[in-house]
Amino acid sequence: MNYQALLQMNTIFISILIESLPFILLGVLISGIIQMFVSEEMIAKIIPKNPVLSVLYAIGAGVLFLACECGIVPITRRLIAKGVPLSAAIAFMLSAPILNPIVLFSTYIAFGNSWSMVFYRGGIALLVVLIIACILPFQFKTNQLKHEHIGHTDHHSHTFKDKVKGMFRHSIEEFFSVGKYLIIGALLAAAIQTFLKTSLLLEIGQGNLSGNVVMMALSYVMSLCSQADAFVASSFRSTFSTSSLVAFLVFGAMFDIKNTIMLLGTFKTKFVLCLMAYIFISVLGLTLLFIS
Repeated sequence: MNYQALLQMNTIFISILIESLPFILLGVLISGIIQMFVSEEMIAKIIPKNPVLSVLYAIGAGVLFLACECGIVPITRRLIAKGVPLSAAIAFMLSAPILNPIVLFSTYIAFGNSWSMVFYRGGIALLVVLIIACILPFQFKTNQLKHEHIGHTDHHSHTFKDKVKGMFRHSIEEFFSVGKYLIIGALLAAAIQTFLKTSLLLEIGQGNLSGNVVMMALSYVMSLCSQADAFVASSFRSTFSTSSLVAFLVFGAMFDIKNTIMLLGTFKTKFVLCLMAYIFISVLGLTLLFIS
């Protein structure tokens, strides 16, 4: 391990933090707003009782929500704690970083004004979300949060000023709660990017199946923000197939090193590992099946 490698690792680490922090701050602020201004009764009125409709409603909310795969974690945690069904909350968590307009527009620009990549990325992501939302209720009957009790708030006994103070207090607590996982994840991602030879991955990923697997592994390791990952993916157009590029764009926006660490700090380990496995299999299968 030489000085140059450590310097490179430090640069990557800082760039990942700088890229992620604005979305983390937005996420914890919204989490604080939900905690203080949104009651369980309001959630019950907004979310449809029908499981299918609740998932579709959550995906629709995700489309309108501008967040990355890290910033969405504290919001999802708070929604589940407030009573949102697990399948709907996870559908929201997975769809928001990919299906929001900014990410889709950046994909359009990165691939030379190509609508096909936008449709491939959005379509495969939507199918993956629906598959995961169908699987989860059968396997997991509880909310799967590591800490079941997350401060109940009496919304009737606080003035607006008290609620605003409480919102910032909860946001600060949430920031330090998830921030440490972001730092650990960013450090791991930086270390792997520095010391893992990308050329080796490129050599392995020459077949259809291996190419998709390699690009998914690369997206996991690189831990890019979903607003910028399309520009990196487009640089591999001469090396990998369209199917592999879409696998990179979908899997990386749902799971990477830094948000895995955050999810492990929020949800039970078995749930996180199962979720990762289901997403990996779904992305791999759908990209091989529908994209040549």
